[in-house]
Amino acid sequence: MASSGKRIIIIHGLTAPSQAAHTGDNEKSRLLFQEFRTRQEKMKKKSFLKDYLQPIIVAVILFLFIRTFVVQAFQIPSGSMEPTLLVGDYLLVNKFIYGIRIPYTNIRVLPFEKPQRGDVIVFIFPEDPSKDFIKRVIGTEGEKVQIIDNKIYVNDKQISDPWGYFSGREPEWYLERMENYGPVIVPKDSLFVMGDNRDDSEDSRFWGFLPLKDVLGKALVIYFSWDAQAQSPWDKVRWSRIGKLIH
Repeated sequence: MASSGKRIIIIHGLTAPSQAAHTGDNEKSRLLFQEFRTRQEKMKKKSFLKDYLQPIIVAVILFLFIRTFVVQAFQIPSGSMEPTLLVGDYLLVNKFIYGIRIPYTNIRVLPFEKPQRGDVIVFIFPEDPSKDFIKRVIGTEGEKVQIIDNKIYVNDKQISDPWGYFSGREPEWYLERMENYGPVIVPKDSLFVMGDNRDDSEDSRFWGFLPLKDVLGKALVIYFSWDAQAQSPWDKVRWSRIGKLIH
């Protein structure tokens, strides 16, 4: 019987460390599992940033870059450029052809060309910088511009004016008729601009010369046109004007 008791003591002595070791293994497993879960969560967050946020951020940066330096959309709000451009036309404007304009400065870099007579340009309205205007270049720096009976003379020679449109309607109340104007000399780094709708355009004849620094770009193409006055929903879209080049 005594030897039997010794066996029991020895067995219990062996069992106790075995249970402690088993408990320690469980604790290690729990810690390893927690670490694994933590790593998984971090990987999910990184994956979300990489798969979703990163492309969105890149797209926004590209959009802002293109809008600021390459091309921008504009809408025609008035009839001052009729019939070339109609109210409801949506345009794309080339913003780098005259040089990339550094925002909030007068600095331009990498100019491909200067505005020429006949170019349709978008610019910051000198009398209200919160507004953008669109007109056609008629005179460039150093040129003498004069209008006699609605005919345009540059450096004392009448120029071809295929763009001029005379509706015969009375202009807006704040505009005068301008069948005769000048002569004036276009200053350095400036332009003389006019709307194609000569009877209804607020342009250089009224507010003077346009500084080159305020030119935003050259009108390229009509990408959409909407006629709000049309009765039929189908006719509201001016299908024939979509894709029309501006010149």
